[in-house]
Amino acid sequence: MAGKKNLDIAGLRLRNQRIAGAGFKQPGEVVAWMGAIQAQDYLGALWAVGLRMKKATEEVVERAIAEREVVRTWPMRGTLHFVAPADIRWMLALLARRVLSGRPARYRQLELDQAVFNKSRDVLVSALEGGRQLTRDAMYQKLEAGGISTAGQRGIHILGRLALDGLLCFGPREGKQQTFVLLEEWVPPARMLDRDEALAALAERYFTSRGPATLQDFVWWSGLTVADAKAAIELAGSRLQKEDAFWFGLKTPAATPAPAYLLPPFDEYTIAYKDRSAVLDPAHGGVVSGNGIFYPILVLGGQVAGTWKRELKKESVAITLSPFKPLKKKERDAIALAAEQYGRFIGKPAVLV
Repeated sequence: MAGKKNLDIAGLRLRNQRIAGAGFKQPGEVVAWMGAIQAQDYLGALWAVGLRMKKATEEVVERAIAEREVVRTWPMRGTLHFVAPADIRWMLALLARRVLSGRPARYRQLELDQAVFNKSRDVLVSALEGGRQLTRDAMYQKLEAGGISTAGQRGIHILGRLALDGLLCFGPREGKQQTFVLLEEWVPPARMLDRDEALAALAERYFTSRGPATLQDFVWWSGLTVADAKAAIELAGSRLQKEDAFWFGLKTPAATPAPAYLLPPFDEYTIAYKDRSAVLDPAHGGVVSGNGIFYPILVLGGQVAGTWKRELKKESVAITLSPFKPLKKKERDAIALAAEQYGRFIGKPAVLV
C-alpha cells in the first residue's frame, strides 16, 4: 500500500469497524473495541452496537446497559457515547478538561458557576445514593426543590457538567425515559491510566478500530489538541502502522464486506472522521441536517449512497429509502437483505417501501 490512491480506505474501515464480518458476541466487546460509540440518538446507538455483532437484538443491547456492561455518558466532545466500564474513568480524566475549556461563556449566559455546581452535586448525591435511579425530569424536580433553577437549558448543562466531573452517568431506561445514576455506585472500580498511558490507549483504540485515518481525523474524534494527538500517536508507537498520512492497527480482520448496509444516525463510519470524502462524495450533503444531525445512511460498496428512515407498524417496520441516484435491481436486492438484518434486530419484519 503506497498512499491514499492505493489504500482501500472504505473496505478497510468497514472491516476495522467490524461492520463487515462482525464477530463480536457481546455488546460490551463491541464498545470496548471501538473505544466509544456516539450515542446521542439512543435507539440508533443500540443498532450501531448490534450491527457489529454476530447475532443481536435490541433487547440484548439494552440488557447489557442495564447489567452495566456498557455505560452511556459524555466522555468526549460534549457528546453522548457508549463506553466500556473499564474505560470511562480514564477517558473522563483525559478528555473532560478539554470539553470544559469551551464552556465558560455558555455557563455565564446561564448563570452557572462553581457554587451552583457544588450545590447541585449535594442535592443529586442525596437523591441518588443507595443505588437509586431517577429520570431526567425527576432529577430536575430534585434540583428545583433544592432551590436550583433548571430553566433555559440550565438543567441539562448541570447534569452534563456533573457527568464530566465523574459524578453521574446514565443507567437503564425506565419505560422510554433515560435514568441517571451515581457513577461510583454504578460502575465497578477499574485501574486508572496515567496521562501517557491514556493517550497511547486512546490512539491505539481509535486507529485500530477506525483506520485508515489521519491525525486530523483523530483530533476531530477525540477532541484532543493537535499536540496531544501527535503525542498519543507517538506513545502508541509500534502498536500502529502508517501509510502516507494514514494510521491504522497492525492487523485488519479478514472479512468480505456485504454489498449493502443500513447504518444508524451518527454512526462511527462517517462521524468518526473529519474528512469523510473516502466514503461520502462531498457533493452529497444530504446526510447531515443544517443543525448537525446525521441521518441514517445507506451504504453500497462501501460508499454512502443515500439515507433511510424507519416507520414502526403494528406487525412490521417500513424502511423508506432516499438514494442519491436510482437503484439497480441487484442493489435493491442487497438492501433488502440489510433491511432483514435490521428487522431481526428490532424484532419486526422489515419491508422496503
